Amino acid sequence: MSVTIAKSTLQFLSDLSRNNTREWFADNKPRYEAARKDYLGFLDEMLREMSHFEPVANNQTGKDLVFRIYRDVRFSNDKRPYKDHFGAYVADGGRKSILPGYYLHLAGNNNSFLAGGLWMPPADYLKAVRQEIDYSLDEFKAIVESPDFKKKFGELQGEQLKTTPKGYDKDNPAIEYLRFKGWNAVMPLPDKVVLGSDFMNVVLDGFKDLKPFNDFLTAPLKDIGED
Repeated sequence: MSVTIAKSTLQFLSDLSRNNTREWFADNKPRYEAARKDYLGFLDEMLREMSHFEPVANNQTGKDLVFRIYRDVRFSNDKRPYKDHFGAYVADGGRKSILPGYYLHLAGNNNSFLAGGLWMPPADYLKAVRQEIDYSLDEFKAIVESPDFKKKFGELQGEQLKTTPKGYDKDNPAIEYLRFKGWNAVMPLPDKVVLGSDFMNVVLDGFKDLKPFNDFLTAPLKDIGED
């Protein structure tokens, strides 16, 4: 039987979103610890299954992927001390990786989702991926414009330039994708799906469908820094 997410885990995250104070969190610390343990157990099983189709999942554990729930509020106008979700990133190097990867976001109130792609890459990565899309537009479009991909993930998401990127013409056939400053595909996960007995398979199927997208984004980055 597949590992599932406990209803109490989503309930904790939902309650935290409405009671985001240190006092409330301290009073509910046992609930947090139980919810985190539940999420880590799911991630450990997810990684074992992912390793059959994604090598970066090998030799990683849930603890390598999961982000801290404590927010860094030093330079933020939002002074809430805690995130109201659990997040985990599967990539070469774990949660701190800047390479393309797979993200699982668990939150209450129907705010969960899974995602893949390249988020806020450094300038050399951005340049390399734009060049790859320009050179291999047909291959990229075959991935992100396929009916199955669009049905599951919709349109690509990510911050975009309002003008054309340097070195490219506004009439470039790939310009709608070259304007992106990061390329992300996102699949919403309603609470009823997260709490369903088949949730593990939903996540794994989503990540399998993201693999060609991630592989395309990863390929031009392999040689950076090797000169």
